[in-house]
Formats: sequence, C-alpha cells, structure tokens
Amino acid sequence: MTERPASALYAGHVTHLRLRPRRHRFRYRVHSLLLDLDELETLDRQLRLFSVDAFNLFSFHQQDRGDGGGAPLKSRIEAQLEAAGFSPDGGPVRLLTMPRILGWSFNPLSVFFCCRKSGDVFAILWEVDNTFGQRHAYLLPVEKTFGGEILQTCAKKFYVSPFMDLDLRYDFRVKPPKETLRIRIDASDCEGLVLRAAQFAERRELTDAALARAFLSLPLQTLSVVGGIVWEAVKLWLKGIGLRKRPPPPAESASLAPPVSNREKVH
Repeated sequence: MTERPASALYAGHVTHLRLRPRRHRFRYRVHSLLLDLDELETLDRQLRLFSVDAFNLFSFHQQDRGDGGGAPLKSRIEAQLEAAGFSPDGGPVRLLTMPRILGWSFNPLSVFFCCRKSGDVFAILWEVDNTFGQRHAYLLPVEKTFGGEILQTCAKKFYVSPFMDLDLRYDFRVKPPKETLRIRIDASDCEGLVLRAAQFAERRELTDAALARAFLSLPLQTLSVVGGIVWEAVKLWLKGIGLRKRPPPPAESASLAPPVSNREKVH
C-alpha cells in the first residue's frame, strides 16, 4: 500500500480577538498548504495546477521563504537549525503557508515544523511577515506538550501591527497538522491577554481537483487577506486605538531559543 503524502491542502478560517484597550474581533476564510519540502519535486511533477519555482494557478517559490537564498529551502532551514544548536537528522521539514495564487501572495505567518526521522516535531520556526515588507522568525524548541498540543513561548521582538505594542509575550499553542490543524497565538502584557489569534483547518488531499475547488471558492484569497488587514486597521483607528511608532526590525533574522542542553553554548 502506498504511503499517503504528508503534503496536503488545509481549508479553514483565521480569527483575531482583541480584548484591550477596545474589544475587536474579525474572522476570514483561508486555504493553506502543508508542504513537505522533500516532496516538492514530486508535487511539481504530478500536479497540473501547482508548480514549484514557476508560475501557475497555485505555486510555491522557495525564495519566498527563509533568507531568500538560492539554495534548496530545506537545506537552508537545516543550516539555521544547526547554527542555533539543534541537531537535525535529515527528518522532514514541513511548511504550513499560503501559496501564490496567479503569482501573487502575502503570508502574515508561515510555520516550519522541523521533525526527526521518527516524525516527532523537535523545533518550530514561526516566520512572520508584516505589511511593510519586513520579516522576522522565532525558532523555538519543542519541550512542552499538553493534550497533543505543543506549547511554546517567547518575547515579541518584531513590529507587526501599528496598533500593538512591542513589549509583549507570545504564547504559542499548536496541534501539528494531521486530519485537523489548530494554532493559537496569545499576545500578553504585564496586565494579561491583549490579543488572541487562532487558525483552525481540516485536511484535504492535495490534488488538482481540490486545488480547483479551493480557487473557485476563494479566488481572491491574497487580495482578501491584504484588504482585510487594511480594513480592520481602519476600524481599529475609528475605535480610537492610537498608532505605535514603527521601530527598526531586529538586526538578527530570527530570535532563537535553542534546546535546553545547548543553551549554555548558543547565544
């Protein structure tokens, strides 16, 4: 029996709930791809509506993620893991991201699940893009789980929304993609929770038929995501939430939290 590919289409929705200083909530539909980076060549060959590093109805360009270098994306991610004190063993690296649609994309968040050959996730790279053309990533070890979910935390280092302070803490809670996907990100300050963002999605086999249905149901996904960000910003401004000045991005491309065993060696 042929093993089912790890790569898949995930159909679901994203919600944002802001609690302070004004309550504000919005929700939008989204189709994401889970791409096993070892399967890119096979997907490019087998699918007619999806291409790797080339134009198509749906596409994925390896230079869109990470440092944008010309080397294969998996080798660049593994080099980043090695530099941070992790020890990848050649196991899968699976990327959850929104694809290019007719050559255009914007990804507020892309998530790399870095796995051992056993399939266990040992690190997650949370890659954040803002609407000012800047990018920063948080590379965190998997050291705490609860009920099948991975729990991680780090300090916010990167300006994303002009309505959010930088002095916040992120708490990540993620159920790695299987039949369903759940991601929750809480942003908190010293007084408690400020914002909760969540994504819930269900798996679909990554086929031309599934891609065609996804396009017909949400043909302007990229435009709706970008337009939605702008529209929600207008509504926040009308609610009287002031703008925060945008600081320079961090000098380093990623904030690193190496494994406990290596934290005395990695700075």
